[in-house]
Amino acid sequence: MTITILAFIIALFFAMNIGASGAAASMGVAYGSGAIKKRNIALWISGVGVFLGAIIGGKEVVKTIGSGIIPSSILNVNLVIIILGASAFSLFIANMAGIPLSTSEVTVGSIVGVGIAFHAVFTDKLLIIVMFWLIVPIVAFALAFFANLLIKDIERRFIWLKQKKWTRILTVLVILTGFFEAFSAGMNNVANSVGPLVGAGLLSVDSGTCIGGLFVALGAICLGKRVIETNGKKITNFTLLQGSAVSGLGAMLVISASLLGIPIPQTQVTTCSIIGIGLSEKGCSIFRKSVIEKLLKVWLVSPVFSLVISYSLVKIFLEADPYSISIVLCVFLATLGSVSLMKHTGKWNSQNNRKDKIKYIIRTRKREREPAAWRDFS
Repeated sequence: MTITILAFIIALFFAMNIGASGAAASMGVAYGSGAIKKRNIALWISGVGVFLGAIIGGKEVVKTIGSGIIPSSILNVNLVIIILGASAFSLFIANMAGIPLSTSEVTVGSIVGVGIAFHAVFTDKLLIIVMFWLIVPIVAFALAFFANLLIKDIERRFIWLKQKKWTRILTVLVILTGFFEAFSAGMNNVANSVGPLVGAGLLSVDSGTCIGGLFVALGAICLGKRVIETNGKKITNFTLLQGSAVSGLGAMLVISASLLGIPIPQTQVTTCSIIGIGLSEKGCSIFRKSVIEKLLKVWLVSPVFSLVISYSLVKIFLEADPYSISIVLCVFLATLGSVSLMKHTGKWNSQNNRKDKIKYIIRTRKREREPAAWRDFS
């Protein structure tokens, strides 16, 4: 009984972190475009949208997470705790860094880690999911890029759209599309917290979507401040038409995947749409922003990170043997060493760049103090 209660606590904690990451990011466009000026209002709208999306359309993805990647027959309370614990830990780290991480990636990674430990993974379904992960964000990026070219042409041709009357209409439009995107986040992301519980027979599908949706909504409202700032303000700025395009495209793609029962990286879809808008506005300079680099690194690491954690936990606590524990410890120490080395290398390069810059400034000032004839000669 105590273990079951622990499983539910971890699931609800994970649900709140999902709300803080994916659901909050869904309203980042409306907030960043200025359609909603107060951050708390944007988060409340996000919470309502994600709850409705979960209870209305979240069932198909719950079934996939619960029994579509690994057999539900191997799931028990212990494995549910391992899956949700590995996922929640990965997502919590990302939230503390203010990074909109894909909850679908960390959850699927944790499930696959358990499946590998028991040699029971539905590889055909997994390949389909990974294919969607690769294709859908690229499609979102491309659609947003070309949509923005069209938007810029429309704004240039129809200057009257910037009049106060039409600005109000566009403001309502971007809020509605933001709500639509939050709705899609509820459809797709609630499964990540309650899917393992449903697969293990601890919850029904209907109860899981309702309870999970409620806690995802609470997470968006209470914990989503840093992520909505990252998505809304730190990547690029938007007009109202651009904000509507990003939210509408993201919602359309995520809802389509949800109807097929595919857990999709909803945050990646939204962020790739934002980057597509930024590329058509500012060119390749947007890729030099540190926040973009940080997002890409976390996206690449997150599924592997949660996979390794869940696999290690199974080997240590459920199938303990000296060989497995030794391998896990070696991998952990190697990872820590690699991270430490990368940090040291980064600091070293930063110090060298700073020294080179100081030397350049000193040389430039010396040349400015020299006579013109001597500067020409040198």
